[in-house]
Amino acid sequence: MSETTAHRQPSEGPRPPVARKLPVERTHHGDTFVDDYEWLRDKESPEVVAHLRAEHEYMEAVTAHQQPLREAIFAEIKERTEETDLSVPARKRGWWYFTRTEEGKQYAIHCRVAARDTGDAAADWTPPVVQAGRKFQGEQILLDGNAEAEGKPFFALGGMAVTEDGKLLAYAEDNAGDERFSLRFKDLDTGRLLRESIENVFYGLAFSPDGKRVYYTVVDDSWRPHQIKVHVLGTDPAGDAVVIQEDDPGMWLGFDLSPDRRELMIGIGNSEYSETHSLDLVDPAAAPRLLLSRDERILHGMDPVLIDGERAYLVTHNREAVNNMVSLVRGEEFAKPLARQRWDTVVEHRDDVKVEGTAVTSTHVALSVRKDTTERVQVLPIAGLGTPAQAAATEPAFDEELYTCSLANAEFDAPMIRLSYTSYLVPPRVYDYALSDGALSLRKETAVKGGYDPANYVAEREWARAADGTRIPVSIVRRREVARDGTNPALVYGYGSYEISMDPGFAIPRLSLLDRGVVFAVAHVRGGGELGRPWYDDGKKLAKKNTFTDFVSVTEHLVAAGWADPRRVAAMGGSAGGLLMGAVANLAPHLYRAVVAQVPFVDALTTILDPELPLSALEWEEWGNPITDPEVYRYMKSYAPYENIAELPYPKIAAVTSFNDTRVLYVEPAKWVQKLRESNTGSEPVVMKIEMDGGHGGASGRYEGWKDRAWDYAFVLDALGATQRI
Repeated sequence: MSETTAHRQPSEGPRPPVARKLPVERTHHGDTFVDDYEWLRDKESPEVVAHLRAEHEYMEAVTAHQQPLREAIFAEIKERTEETDLSVPARKRGWWYFTRTEEGKQYAIHCRVAARDTGDAAADWTPPVVQAGRKFQGEQILLDGNAEAEGKPFFALGGMAVTEDGKLLAYAEDNAGDERFSLRFKDLDTGRLLRESIENVFYGLAFSPDGKRVYYTVVDDSWRPHQIKVHVLGTDPAGDAVVIQEDDPGMWLGFDLSPDRRELMIGIGNSEYSETHSLDLVDPAAAPRLLLSRDERILHGMDPVLIDGERAYLVTHNREAVNNMVSLVRGEEFAKPLARQRWDTVVEHRDDVKVEGTAVTSTHVALSVRKDTTERVQVLPIAGLGTPAQAAATEPAFDEELYTCSLANAEFDAPMIRLSYTSYLVPPRVYDYALSDGALSLRKETAVKGGYDPANYVAEREWARAADGTRIPVSIVRRREVARDGTNPALVYGYGSYEISMDPGFAIPRLSLLDRGVVFAVAHVRGGGELGRPWYDDGKKLAKKNTFTDFVSVTEHLVAAGWADPRRVAAMGGSAGGLLMGAVANLAPHLYRAVVAQVPFVDALTTILDPELPLSALEWEEWGNPITDPEVYRYMKSYAPYENIAELPYPKIAAVTSFNDTRVLYVEPAKWVQKLRESNTGSEPVVMKIEMDGGHGGASGRYEGWKDRAWDYAFVLDALGATQRI
């Protein structure tokens, strides 16, 4: 530690760990950057591990006084949560599947009961009334997450699938937090595990209709899904055949099971264009069939549908449609050159509506659309689809302005679709929407204990103005009695990447903020998808800085509008939202009393410059390729948080990370906090909280998740001087 740096540290209290400097030069496009802390990337180094543990100990010492507040918030979350609860049963073939949670247990218990077939479709598809805490007659436990997690440092499921006859379960289990799963098989008649298992699989499982084969995805060394393999039950997994392989490091591979479970829809793509193959699951000898090539540069998704007994495909695409449209294409058309194919319009392009995708039953199509920033579902009959006789779409109506309605399930043979509904004020609801007449049946609203009354809170939309004149949507949530008087503590949350929208949703932990007088604001900045594809395009690549300046503009709006005391504003974001936190900390540190950067992508340029690192090549479609493009390199270097740390009075900063995170490596925040302390001209602490047994989502288990959220919120509330409930 230099004398200057030592002088900048508080004269009393815990001393932060100081990593030794080992300069490494990185040269691109004639520019050389000297990185003193790149050596912290060596995960196997005892010195690195010791340093990370010292960082965690320093964090614990600096924030020790927040422990009572953390315990209070955890207790509030626990007291408001119905710990013994269950999901609404969902029917698949001859069974109703659901999950239970039990008080004192970390993980869900996956169960099922037999369904009945009386010939009355409405009755047969009405879920049974299963009670929390009481076993249902004939209930079978498929998988108890608590038993599976026992004695393991981490537990998460990456997917589950059951054969058509309901006799065999496949499930993917992660015990490290690195999202590399072990695939296991369970005989549901005997309850015994099969001897065979497959290591290092990724998300996504599907059985063939006869239950003799299972399809799964494999990642390469850079954690990119690049192969789909098929395993024949009863054989050595070492001999599993590769169904399809993708060698382009900038493309992501995945699959979906068709609604009638006869076809595997294989998607390959990035954020700008894609490719679709189809695999006939009925024929074991079938090979994937190319439907739409990446060479056409069309970003799209497909759902198979039967039209007059013939296979056709609903294609959601951006072909001359920036916000997407939906076309119906007969299966045989894909054998022709694109210019000669017939694409019948099902949903026309609109500038004010983004079509997100489709789902299909035997009689209807469900459309996921976004209008006025809100995600909603529309329904069309298949009869007459793509013809002048096509019926108008219907949409369930709700009485809130800011809400999220999404498709939870569309079972092929069902007379209904299942919808999920939530808002900032309304806990998650489950509805069944009757396809025959549009009737909504409320199946469940998640209980909130402790006398929660949504009338005590307000959620509203305002619009901030960016420097270039762009109007930025802002969602503001507060207690009703909190006035616009310029005295309130405020927390601004943002993400703004990958066209991901920060949609309205209820969160029990957030009540602990609101009840302490905090104004919670979501900045729907460019780079997200809230206002359609142009909103995303205007916040990526060489327009990425709009994401950061939009967030600053939202913060300034909250202060100018009287919602926030300028001395009592905090910022929070995770992953790519963590990059946002790092950028605004450099850009406008004076606006924030505290910044919480969760699993933050703060060393983005270093990561994207190395295609061998996890997911780096896939990021080129989001940020540009700084390896080959000097303009992209210069632009990224001008905003990358790590490279732009300056001698500034930074606010309180907490970097929250996990040792086994494969999406944003721990080394990014580890380097960032070192350099921040070195340059900080202020006296506020910079800490790093690291979960040594966690992944991108932190530690596993719901109680551990509550503790993580309590830690984040206690850090913010302490900094804002808002520790007492109002």
